[in-house]
This record gives sequence, structure tokens and C-alpha cells, in this order.
Amino acid sequence: MTNDLAALTRDMCTIALEAGLFIRNERLRFSNDAIEYKGLNNLVSYVDKEAEKQLVARLHELLPEAGFITEEGTTGTQADPTALNWIIDPLDGTTNFIHNLPVYSVSVGLAQGKTPIAGVIYDPSRDECFSAWQGGGAYCNGNPIQVSPATQLGQSLIATGFPYFSFDQMQKYLQILQSLMQRSHGLRRMGSAAIDLAYVACGRFEGFYEYNLNSWDMAAGVLLVREAGGIVTDFDGGDEFLFRGDVIAGCGVHPELQQVVREFWQA
Repeated sequence: MTNDLAALTRDMCTIALEAGLFIRNERLRFSNDAIEYKGLNNLVSYVDKEAEKQLVARLHELLPEAGFITEEGTTGTQADPTALNWIIDPLDGTTNFIHNLPVYSVSVGLAQGKTPIAGVIYDPSRDECFSAWQGGGAYCNGNPIQVSPATQLGQSLIATGFPYFSFDQMQKYLQILQSLMQRSHGLRRMGSAAIDLAYVACGRFEGFYEYNLNSWDMAAGVLLVREAGGIVTDFDGGDEFLFRGDVIAGCGVHPELQQVVREFWQA
């Protein structure tokens, strides 16, 4: 099975690169007239939708028996979350893309139920393709990657995301930010959870946490972190992150990071 997943992941990389090339080319002629609103501060464009259609078509050819869980819902079908599914975000970081901030990515995960077994994140701006499969390690452009060797929060650079809707937990979130500002080298908000997780996997960040995420934001990234030697849990330290929406990922600083998050999140 591992050999099959390795070959499958290589094909996933090719497909993600094709979608990334489409996105990069469209950015050159993108007009703000193409922006649509799915909800409060929740932006989308034809680029997201067309990239998703391309990904769905190619991935279906690759593995016809798998269902689809996608951000833009272009398949028009309801997937069984307990089955084998492609979990896709065709353009993670749409707001960055619209503003021409070069921090966005294509994220493709394959999960058996709530367990990701293969994942690819492609950053078209930096031409970096992160990939991993269950039991096979994690890679960037084919080179092995590992999480940071840091073990203390005081040695860390932490990534997070800011809520853009559902602000009822804002006060707790600000308390976490305030605490981490004083206990770490600093915090960064990149605007693409997939890239945040890829950067944890390759050691650029020591940790990442966020809530109100969807499965397509993290399906590929959480596997990358685990295969790179990191730890991934939900805020409570469990294994329900993929469909629950709150996640903490990190290297050896994970226990300390989780302690800070829970200190305020449970208050």
C-alpha cells in the first residue's frame, strides 16, 4: 500500500502543479470585477471554481472510487465523510490572491474517513510543492523535510489565522495572542492555513493553531506535519481536528502551545 501511495502522491503533485499553473496565469489578467461573496468576508472567483473543476476531473481519473469534499462544491454531490475522499481546496488564500499578495496555494488531500493518507500543497508563487503519504515521510520539491528541532515555546515562531466571521470567540482568541506574543519569538498570519501547515512541516514555523477551519484547509497539511515528525491534535489534544475545525500542529513545542491555547479557550 505504501508503494501505491507513493506513486499516487507523485501523480497528485503533477495534478496540483497543473492547477497552480492555471492560477498563476489567471492572476496576470485577474480583475476585481470577478470577485463574488459567499458570505461575510468570504470571497471567491471564477479562478477558484475553474481550478476546482480541473482538479476534480483529473483526480477522478486517478482514483475513480474516491468521493469528493471540496470548498466550492463544484461536484454537486454529497460525500460520505467516513469513506475514501479527495478533500480539496483549489485556492487556499483567495483573499491574498485577489489582493495580489503572493501567499496562496492548491491543497489536495486524500483521506480514509478522518485519517489523511496522502497530501499535496503547491505554492505557485514560490514554485514549492510539499507532499506526503502515510508512512512515507514528507517532502518539498522531492527533498525530505522535517519539523523544527525546537522544544520550547520561547524558541518558536508561531502561525495562526484570524477569524473573518463568527466573532463570538474573539475575546478568548485575543487572550491567546497576547500570551503567545510574550512567550515566543512572534506570531504570523499568512492567510493560507495550508501554507502555514506546510511551513510547520519544513521547520519555518514551530507551531500553528486555528479554529473555524474546514477539512479542505488542513487535510493535506496535517499529514505533512505528522510525516515530518510533528504532532497534530485538536484544541483538546484529541484526534477530531479534520471535521471539528480546530487544530494545533507543531514540533516539540506542541504540548506547551496546546497548554496556552487551552488555558484561555476553556476559560
